Amino acid sequence: MLHFSSLDEAQPVIKALSAPMRVEIMKLVYATPEVSMDYLAKTLGLTNSAISMHVGKLVEAGLIQIKTTSGRRGTRKLASPCCRRLLIDMAPEPAGQEDPYYQDEIRVGCFTAMSLRPTCGLATSTQIIGAIDDVNAFTFPEHFDAGILWFTSGYLEYGLPNRLQAGQRLNRLEISFEISSEYPGFNEDYPSDIHFSLNGVPLGIWVSPGDYGDRPGHVSPAWWPRSLNQYGLLKTLVINREGTFMDSGQKLSDVTIDSLALNYNSTLTFRIAVPEDTANCGGCTLFGEQFGDYSQGIRVKVFYN
Repeated sequence: MLHFSSLDEAQPVIKALSAPMRVEIMKLVYATPEVSMDYLAKTLGLTNSAISMHVGKLVEAGLIQIKTTSGRRGTRKLASPCCRRLLIDMAPEPAGQEDPYYQDEIRVGCFTAMSLRPTCGLATSTQIIGAIDDVNAFTFPEHFDAGILWFTSGYLEYGLPNRLQAGQRLNRLEISFEISSEYPGFNEDYPSDIHFSLNGVPLGIWVSPGDYGDRPGHVSPAWWPRSLNQYGLLKTLVINREGTFMDSGQKLSDVTIDSLALNYNSTLTFRIAVPEDTANCGGCTLFGEQFGDYSQGIRVKVFYN
């Protein structure tokens, strides 16, 4: 999936698809992957130069790719699609985000510490790592490439990048992720108390409504079993000078960015946990850039002045 965070970012794709002939080319490319340029030209009644021009625009926009193979009469150029879906965030950024910031994205598999209990598992875009419900699979080297993981109780810790420089003051921290509960299979009405902390300081509890599986995730690979977690909710944990919030609306605690006393020398250890003794021990699923509905891992924004 191609994901654009704004209309401005999506301009090359919008421009490329503004020509009706290029839309027809895309239809043929999706109907017959690795279709030849000669076939496109003949089917659409275009000259070779015209089809090359149109296809070139689609390649520049990242919509299709071309590979060259040998044929009976020389080389052949074959066109194939780059993605199945487009996602464009139409709404502008909320007010108050004009401050400069550093942004990083961490794969969900790049945790630095963990203690988990089944049901659990993790997978890359091509295969499940180890065996489902085997906690030891989380120690395999492949875990760094995981695009999805889930557990019933326990915790995961991530080291967040701190790019602040001397003289820069942290005034807001945003951590965005796609998340859901963890049910054996899926269950949309399955609340789970998910606890968050930073450097050992509890930030608050967010109750996940359930574990979703009524349809495949928009960016999940085709081989992903329908019986497993399919997608979650995109949530943003915000720590500012007023407290800690989920999506800037639901206040989780009075912990402020100032009370954490962070500076350019600080390490940032972020924990996501579901304690076994919490009221709703419904587990946790984290979706990365290759699973779920959103093409992203754990996205971190460090705002400063």
